[in-house]
Amino acid sequence: MILQRCLTIVLILVALVEALGQQTGASRKAGEKLTGIGEIVNKSAHKFMSDRRSVGLSVGIIKDGRSWTFNFGEVEKGGKKSPTEHTIYELASITKTFTGVLLAQASAEGKVKLDDDVRKYLDGSYPNLEFEGKPIKLFHLINHTSRLPPNLPDHPELFRNSDPYELPKILTAIESKYSREDFYADLHKVKLDKEPGTDFKYSNSAAQLLGYILEKIYGMRYEQIVWTKIAKPLGMIETKITLTAPETKRLAKGHYDNGTVALYGTPQTQAAGGLRSSVSDMLKYMRYHLNENNKIIRLSHQTTWGDIKYYASGLNWQMKLTPAGNRKIWQSGGTFGFSSYCVIVPELRLGIVLLSNESDQETQGRLNSMAEEILAGVRPQADNAN
Repeated sequence: MILQRCLTIVLILVALVEALGQQTGASRKAGEKLTGIGEIVNKSAHKFMSDRRSVGLSVGIIKDGRSWTFNFGEVEKGGKKSPTEHTIYELASITKTFTGVLLAQASAEGKVKLDDDVRKYLDGSYPNLEFEGKPIKLFHLINHTSRLPPNLPDHPELFRNSDPYELPKILTAIESKYSREDFYADLHKVKLDKEPGTDFKYSNSAAQLLGYILEKIYGMRYEQIVWTKIAKPLGMIETKITLTAPETKRLAKGHYDNGTVALYGTPQTQAAGGLRSSVSDMLKYMRYHLNENNKIIRLSHQTTWGDIKYYASGLNWQMKLTPAGNRKIWQSGGTFGFSSYCVIVPELRLGIVLLSNESDQETQGRLNSMAEEILAGVRPQADNAN
């Protein structure tokens, strides 16, 4: 919820990136595509890491069924320990794509309809969750058109007046005392400003509400649903909210832009941004999303708002067409100490995941630029007109 709103490191062995890019799924032969991809990643990662604010970076690439990982920098500033494919990062809002998949799964199982009135799954009366007779529907909660506030509880004054380095402490203290009952009490007070489904308005609280609804549908906690429906079947054993002691040792330290260690995200974020994962696991997730023969994936990529020629959203995924007519499907995320970005181009059988343990107002944009540089190096020339 709230934590989602916020918004010269030495490059470790950069010259050896092509050799140390940890390849999975295929053996390397001289002259194969790994060399080209390694060069592209090395160049774009060097640019990203040359920013004095950068700390660490893990990169995963999947192309035509083969995958590679590359790691740069440090898991903690000054610690001289490099990340690996099993280093764990906070995913932040990329979590919402998992929540969207779970909604698609519930729909495929006949447990819900995407256009159900959300109040069908809430206890008590919520006459406020409609505008002029038009209710919030389930899919509005995950495509950011519900018109619900960005966060619950909502304290916009904190973001205007607080020291940015003290703000995480303040918000964490608030969240630690904020219960599910408090969330529903605040939900009763919400007033919609226009019809749901009309305009885009980013909302962590909407995704969190969908998480609560999914818990009610499946009779288990959000983290358990993710494990049962996604992580376990895909072998994503490092993707979770609650880490074991050994996993905690592999959790990178998040950093503010001034280089100090950041607070970790709180468990309350759950369906809106609570998941943690590794680049190894996220490559499995990218592979999963590249298989649109799977009706659940196909449904999660379906446009639910906007015009894909310019900009659209699915079940949280953001989408647009490239000049060649291919779909670029992406999502980014940021907490106080981590930034993340993933993108797939199904028609090119291409996926990229970028995980970083530093966050400021520009980090996600820099990750986006890095992803675009990698895409430009491997996609058809017609797609490079952007």
